[in-house]
Amino acid sequence: MRHHWTPLANVYMALSAVGLVGTWIYNVLSIVQLRDYVGDWISSGPSVTSLTVDILIAVIAASVFIVVEARRLGMRHSWVYIVLTFVVAFAFSLPLFLAMRERQLQAQKVHSQKAGELRSGKA
Repeated sequence: MRHHWTPLANVYMALSAVGLVGTWIYNVLSIVQLRDYVGDWISSGPSVTSLTVDILIAVIAASVFIVVEARRLGMRHSWVYIVLTFVVAFAFSLPLFLAMRERQLQAQKVHSQKAGELRSGKA
């Protein structure tokens, strides 16, 4: 069975890996230093609060997109990507979803091409 990994899916997967490692280095550091993780988001000055609001709105928009797009493409368990956003990081979950979306689109394209070949008798 072909896995449908396109170059774009590989780029998204690489970004997801960088997002996972890049954010969790600092998440672990925050835990080790016993920092107020959420409090630091909103009490470290206006620029950090601005960035927090910016990312929060992007997360909400992306969550809506993930649910709608996953339903449109017939991808199951879209809620997992949203949970991963809050358990791991948005920088991990969004590129991961985009990689899986690209694979789904590629699989549908291959399936459509094969169905067209069968209808035309070229198979």
